[in-house]
Amino acid sequence: MEIPKDLKPGEAVLVSACVLGEATRHDGGDKGAPYLVDALHKAGVRIISVCPEMLGGLPVPRPAAAMEVGNGIGPWQGDAKVKTVAEGADVTSAFVAGAQAVVDLAQEHAVRYAFLQERSPSCGVKQTHSLGGLVEGPGVAAAALLSMGVQLIAVDG
Repeated sequence: MEIPKDLKPGEAVLVSACVLGEATRHDGGDKGAPYLVDALHKAGVRIISVCPEMLGGLPVPRPAAAMEVGNGIGPWQGDAKVKTVAEGADVTSAFVAGAQAVVDLAQEHAVRYAFLQERSPSCGVKQTHSLGGLVEGPGVAAAALLSMGVQLIAVDG
């Protein structure tokens, strides 16, 4: 993976916490991508770790969740729900609150780039999960960041 050539030393970037090796996934695991962390350190950027689901108040571990239908644009716009896969519990408010917290951090730190875990219901960039399976499109937090113009880079940690 190549990082954007226009990153400036000291510039803040958002990175999915699980990609940084933090145990923030729903199952208590991580998706560490040391190659990315090394590249960002070499670029001299400030890494801001984010886990939208935890920022929205969900614990680790937590039940796996997915969009009821479609991708994360619907929940971010208030048109769809996020539900736990096994029980069908509505966790939309936590996903939306976490996405808003990530947007707030991006604005506070003038973030231009976010490196997000692909296929996550929050962070997926090109693909995410719906209850019907893997779908094209962003997760909830990724949709929120896209709406404010942040450039997203999918990480497959």
